[in-house]
Parts: sequence; structure tokens; C-alpha cells
Amino acid sequence: MTTTVDVDEAKKSLLELLDFAKAGNEVIISQGSTPVARLTALAPVAPAPRPRVAGLHAGAIITSADFDEPLPDEFWLGAS
Repeated sequence: MTTTVDVDEAKKSLLELLDFAKAGNEVIISQGSTPVARLTALAPVAPAPRPRVAGLHAGAIITSADFDEPLPDEFWLGAS
């Protein structure tokens, strides 16, 4: 549900408007007949992921000795 309130009324009833927004509603704050702001609730913040720990999967990946050698011209030119 959306409701519109004047800025002076919003100053007087900010806590009630915050509760209204937390309940999933939207408040448009206006100056006279001009809307100037929208008050909505924020989405819940997800918990921070666990910190990564180096070395947990040692040996899971094997890198060949020539991994940093240039690729052959056939790769780049598409020649077979």
C-alpha cells in the first residue's frame, strides 16, 4: 500500500511512518503537491560469507609444467 504525506506531517510522525514502511508499505513524502522522496523498507542484509582459508584443498588442482608456454600458431590462426 502506498500513502502520501506532507513533509511537515512526516516530521511529526516519523516513527509511525517507519513502522508503516517496515510492514512492506511505501510512503511518498511531498512538499505541497510535489512528491520529493520515497520511504521504503530495506531488504534484509545477508550474513557475511565465511572467510576463505588458503590451503584447504591442497593437491586438488595439478598444473602442467608448460602451462605458461605460448600457444602454437595453429591455435591462433585456426589452421589444421
